[in-house]
Amino acid sequence: MSKKTTEGTKVLPQEILDSAHRVWLAGLGALASAEEEGSRLFKQLVDRGRELEGKSRSGLRGAGAKVRSQAEDLGDALDSRVSSVLHRMGVPTRDEIHELTRRVEELNAKVDRLRAAPAAGGARPAAKKAGAPVATKAPKKG
Repeated sequence: MSKKTTEGTKVLPQEILDSAHRVWLAGLGALASAEEEGSRLFKQLVDRGRELEGKSRSGLRGAGAKVRSQAEDLGDALDSRVSSVLHRMGVPTRDEIHELTRRVEELNAKVDRLRAAPAAGGARPAAKKAGAPVATKAPKKG
């Protein structure tokens, strides 16, 4: 059911809620995809690291510092590569997901305000309850 505003446009709270919910689900789906792909990629990289570590231990006993330096460089390159792959896949970053969550919460608050607003045509203010105490001033002595 839709409500008409004073400007003649329609406000469709259920459609807005459904849209916000789909956006939220899309964000969760993207996060799940990132976790799955990231886990798979991480496992592959661990396996490759084990191979490299085995080779470095057997053939490079005296070059530990050099291997550590190369491992750090590899780690930095890996971080960059993983970020790039996730970006190309369309997977949002943690900051983008936080921003999306903030925007969905903001949209939900607006929908709640629209639902709470009186229907077009104006609603009357609530009447005072019968029997409610009325505040009075006490007479001054003197």
